[in-house]
Amino acid sequence: MPDPLVPLSGSERSELPGAQPAAAPLDDSQVITVTVMLRRKAAVPAALVQGPEIVSTTQLGDRYGADTDDAQLVADVLGGYGLTVTEFHLPSRRLKVSGTIAAMQSAFGTTLSAVSSPHPDGSGHVQHRYRTGSLSVPAQLSGIITAVVGLDDRPAARPQFRRPPAFGSRAEAEDETGAADPAVKAGPLTAPQVASFYQFPAGTDGSGQTVAIIELGGGFTQSDLSTYFSGLGLAVPSVTAVGVDGSANTPGQDADGEVELDIQVVGGVAPGAAQVVYFGPNTDQGFIDAISDAVHGAPTPIAVSISWGMSEDQWSQQSRAAMDSIFADAAALGVTVTVAAGDNGASDDPGGQNSVHCDFPASSPNALACGGTKLVGNTTSYAISSEVVWNELSSNEGAGGGGVSDTFPLPAYQQSAGVPASANGGGSGRGVPDVAGNADPVTGYLVVVDGRQQPIGGTSAVAPLWAGLIARLAQASGKRFGLFQPLLYSGVTAGVAALGFNDVVSGSNGAYHAGPGWDACTGLGSPDGTALLARLSSTTPSTAS
Repeated sequence: MPDPLVPLSGSERSELPGAQPAAAPLDDSQVITVTVMLRRKAAVPAALVQGPEIVSTTQLGDRYGADTDDAQLVADVLGGYGLTVTEFHLPSRRLKVSGTIAAMQSAFGTTLSAVSSPHPDGSGHVQHRYRTGSLSVPAQLSGIITAVVGLDDRPAARPQFRRPPAFGSRAEAEDETGAADPAVKAGPLTAPQVASFYQFPAGTDGSGQTVAIIELGGGFTQSDLSTYFSGLGLAVPSVTAVGVDGSANTPGQDADGEVELDIQVVGGVAPGAAQVVYFGPNTDQGFIDAISDAVHGAPTPIAVSISWGMSEDQWSQQSRAAMDSIFADAAALGVTVTVAAGDNGASDDPGGQNSVHCDFPASSPNALACGGTKLVGNTTSYAISSEVVWNELSSNEGAGGGGVSDTFPLPAYQQSAGVPASANGGGSGRGVPDVAGNADPVTGYLVVVDGRQQPIGGTSAVAPLWAGLIARLAQASGKRFGLFQPLLYSGVTAGVAALGFNDVVSGSNGAYHAGPGWDACTGLGSPDGTALLARLSSTTPSTAS
């Protein structure tokens, strides 16, 4: 007789607005595969997450991965329900478990149904499996299993990129600034031009480093990359596509703009860095598996760039915790995770200002949250004329995300930064973003998508921008940074500009206002790469234990 079931903490799923029964019900005999997350042998010490000490992937697995006996017990117990463990990855604490929908429902105490719901990217409705309420696990596995993802396969995220308004609107109006010097322009810019404005360290190109990129749809073509990089006079960097959970590089979709933007920004600012692009399904399972594969990949990347996300209240607690634990793995390995902070201002709601939320995974304290600015400058001297918060919400053209997390507490590194009370009732929490960069699509990045050059912006561009900068800083310093915030926030005082940053003091994102020092619109500001390198050169190098 199977074990009694006990609730799985944090697995609650609320009802999904707009979900309607699909035309055809689920076939209970259909075989599906889910990802089961297991507890660690021991917690990763906070000091290891904070750095500068790092460990190897082998050391991480041996000390803080899943226990072999735990994994075998899970396989044995779930086998009694007709489920099969098809893959074991103990360093990342993941098991792939396959079986019929009927067996999954029995083992995890849930009911799955087929529904159609609005896609979070606004592209229409999508059909998917769906559940509400909590999951359960066999009593023998209570405390061993920490998450089960993939039963409900609703879309988990939207890409954080924006195209400029149509010709004849703001794009045309702002193309000329009225400045006497025609080199002073509001964009669009190339990625190398943005790197020059931000004083990326001279004599570096990211050589010897690997940047991983996470994608949940779309694809790239070699012809687009060849056209783009040859137009900049650069060699095409090494770009490797890796499929996760059955996904692959699939150009010809709306998300191609995201994929090409990410690759071309990283390659434009760090052309010497190798890139590995992980394509996963747009589900919480696909997102978690893609990030985990990237963090635990070989060679270990210097940075992982993520330009996808969703309001943190739309995630289950187990999925947020699972992903945050992977970011802790990244920090321990010396991998910096850069994440777009969102393109809908403080509301994080593309439909309007009906709520105020941070975007996840940017709100994770173990990820570097990247906000958005509007950059105007001289493309001859690369002097910045003005830089303000990106906010075009009044014309429904987006704004940089930011605010105070409702789910993650204020981390130690932000204690002196002056993070305000949340606009949602005045609570305390993790402040978002940490850093910023050019994101307004009008001043955005010229890229090549489907054979056509076009400007694209959004905080999607800022995550790969910072990943490329980190590759160049690592090349110059010989260091891995892991969780970057303890270094960036060191010595930071509320209301005072931080060393190594261009302080952005003008603008708002709807609920929060920019000002001197850290703010919930642009964080510490946009980078001064040369000044950052000088700061980092005086810090203790990362060391393996």
